[in-house]
Amino acid sequence: MRKGAELNEARGGNIALIGFMGAGKTAVGRALAARLGMEFIDLDERIADEAGMSVAEIFSLEGEDGFRIREAAALRGALSGEGAVIACGGGVVNRDDNVSLLRERAVVFYLEVALETALRRVSRDGTARPLLETEDPGGAARALMRERSSRYLAAAHEVVRADAASPEELAEEIAGRWNRSR
Repeated sequence: MRKGAELNEARGGNIALIGFMGAGKTAVGRALAARLGMEFIDLDERIADEAGMSVAEIFSLEGEDGFRIREAAALRGALSGEGAVIACGGGVVNRDDNVSLLRERAVVFYLEVALETALRRVSRDGTARPLLETEDPGGAARALMRERSSRYLAAAHEVVRADAASPEELAEEIAGRWNRSR
């Protein structure tokens, strides 16, 4: 689904992938960067590398606020140049300044998935998800998705349904949209 002429109005020579946890941002981002010959940046990996600890450890020691401060700084760094595919964390859209920066410096693709798809993928990937470390992870995920869905839509230049296609198929679709807009 396209959001009209917004792709052509987007500035910056970067591509940012946003969406809920389990949407496939990292897998699609790697495939897309390889296809386009661009640098790939996984924002969560960059944050963890710079902190010298995992995302789960950052959440444990600094809380979500501490993580979001680190995330905003990492995003500014990732978007300071051009020619990168950036897989953003699911909560990057919670800060208005992040959304503004993304829209100014990148073409933003929202990988939209159903909650059931996200939960199935998250349960299989083995990655710690601090915001789901509750007695009711499904309920926590539902609340987060409800809270973030409109923010993803507002931040995106383009929306891509990511439930059924493989990362390679999604990368091909996004690359086609990117190339047509250049």
